Amino acid sequence: MSILPSYAPPDFNQPHLARAPAVKTEPAPANGVVPNNFHGTSNHPEYVHLGNGDWLLAAESRMDAVLVLKGKTVEVTEARRVCKGDAVVVGRTENGEDGVYVHVTGFEPPVETAVDKFSFRTRGTRETPFSRSYDELYQVLRHDRDHGHIVWVLGPAVAFDKDSRDAMQGLIENGYCHGLLAGNALATHDLEAALFRTGLGQDIYSQHLKPLGHYNHLDIINEVRLRGSIARTIEELDLKDGIIYACEKYKVPYTLAGSIRDDGPLPEVVADVYQAQDAMRVHARKATTVVALATQLHSIAFGNMVPSYRVMDDGSVRPVFFYIVDMTEFSADKLANRGSAQAVAILTNVQDFIVNLWNNLRQ
Repeated sequence: MSILPSYAPPDFNQPHLARAPAVKTEPAPANGVVPNNFHGTSNHPEYVHLGNGDWLLAAESRMDAVLVLKGKTVEVTEARRVCKGDAVVVGRTENGEDGVYVHVTGFEPPVETAVDKFSFRTRGTRETPFSRSYDELYQVLRHDRDHGHIVWVLGPAVAFDKDSRDAMQGLIENGYCHGLLAGNALATHDLEAALFRTGLGQDIYSQHLKPLGHYNHLDIINEVRLRGSIARTIEELDLKDGIIYACEKYKVPYTLAGSIRDDGPLPEVVADVYQAQDAMRVHARKATTVVALATQLHSIAFGNMVPSYRVMDDGSVRPVFFYIVDMTEFSADKLANRGSAQAVAILTNVQDFIVNLWNNLRQ
């Protein structure tokens, strides 16, 4: 496998593209309101025709957003962020008819010969062997540690087990994490483990229930709220391990998005859902590899923000790798059904996954 598959841009000399009209825009009628017949973006590379054969690739794209022309640049933005008068691209065709071309084959490998019309096991399921997926992921992470932006989307299960928690800490400390996205629960139970050695009241190694252990996560929330911040709590309680500890120590940014069911929450949790989305979108605009572990809602939400490609500083175009790891097929299927078909599913226990990953990357 080539670590970064080469990108083949469209051939704009094809007759239907050579004669395509210039893209049309209409002014946004009000703040947060887009004109009728607006063009909604996908997570594929999308080009707009400025006229005279000048096609412009939309950078920092995402699904279900709109295109706004500003001179000879095009911005991809959420409809709620559009300002009155913005020049919003209109037209809902995708093959150049309205001056917009959606390119879905840019990273496809050469067509293999002698492919059977019928074959078994053409998609990932619980009985799929994922050896190749692991090997590819090792290569991708080693490359992007120094040349990309690796984002982890974590559910609390990663913090419930001593070995998986240690493994994630090791990945952060060794440069394999440039941004972490989670909810209140991941940070709460990771800090609970740092102070009490429990996760939801269970010993993180033996999984034995501790007396009155169900209070532990509430107690750590209270300790953090008393001190006003996670960083101050880590310092004053002399916490020395864990996922959040490693993020604080190595200045890895993390976003904790709130939800209706949160206890507390911790002071750093972003309670406004749109502020949380904006904070997550900062990483979506930079992500080159995403690994989402055991969190359905956060995985699907972030998947909808991340395009399948990234325009690099030198103008080159590369794929964005997206791995979703869970015990069931539901999250992967849901993500694909929401348009993120490039997501690679690895169906396994996340504790086993993260320990296996760290054991291979630490070598």
